[in-house]
Amino acid sequence: MTVEGFDGRLDRYLSEALSKTRSFVQKIIEEGNVWVNQRQVLKPAYKVKSGDIIKVVIPEPKQLSLVAQDIDIEVVYEDEHLSVINKPRGMVVHPGAGNFENTLVNALLHKFKGRLSSINGVIRPGIVHRLDKDTSGLLVVAKTDEAHIKLSEALKSHQIKRIYYAICEGVLKEDSGVVDAPIGRHPVNRLKMAIVPNGKEAVTYFEVLERFDKYTFVKLRLKTGRTHQIRVHMSYIGYPLLGDGIYGRAKNEFGVEGQVLHAGEIEFVHPITSKVLHFSADLPEYFVEILNMLRNRNNK
Repeated sequence: MTVEGFDGRLDRYLSEALSKTRSFVQKIIEEGNVWVNQRQVLKPAYKVKSGDIIKVVIPEPKQLSLVAQDIDIEVVYEDEHLSVINKPRGMVVHPGAGNFENTLVNALLHKFKGRLSSINGVIRPGIVHRLDKDTSGLLVVAKTDEAHIKLSEALKSHQIKRIYYAICEGVLKEDSGVVDAPIGRHPVNRLKMAIVPNGKEAVTYFEVLERFDKYTFVKLRLKTGRTHQIRVHMSYIGYPLLGDGIYGRAKNEFGVEGQVLHAGEIEFVHPITSKVLHFSADLPEYFVEILNMLRNRNNK
């Protein structure tokens, strides 16, 4: 390719010309895959200008091979088409950058001997929807591509009913309510989500189950399923989840790390048999212990 109307860094030019991220471009430059005017260039900051001729060799993507690991997971339901898992708190759902082991996917590959849908590729086989690392509870896994496609369609059309339980900081005044506020990437911190005007529709229904001195035990139902939706919405209305260091306060009197949030119920129509399935999962032990401490405090 010939540079036209540009004077600046090589990595910036290639990022725009190839529609690739700057980090991707920097990597292929440093690995010796770029030549400028027939000279190999290894520095991303190398200056190029109009008239320079650039040759780029984009290497073939490396095939990732995920390890099937014998990790104990609770299977709530299983048939030839799908499975429902009760994910433990602290487990990442699928592999990501620098984290290719000890995830739910590694456990699923071992449990189901690789019999998982391929719709989401090698990194997320069978994964129809996700739960955050510190969120425990029910998750649907697809074993076949047909089941995966139909479950994904049901999810998009709000036909999968999901109920969560959480402990919030602060005492909610309303007995029930709805948070209807669009969610998108935080404009400054791209690792966070936020309420933004041009975000995607996000609707959360909440119901108070118990009130304590400084906390509220709530039941939540999702209409939509945006990333971090419950955490963002509850923080937005002034009642962040207990333990949520990203959208609330990490430090707390119970020493709990990560949001106190549990996906306790799920209901959907089986994608193949059309039978209505409903599953529930008890609150995890740590969650019950916090509730008991709060109840004992209330009774004094």
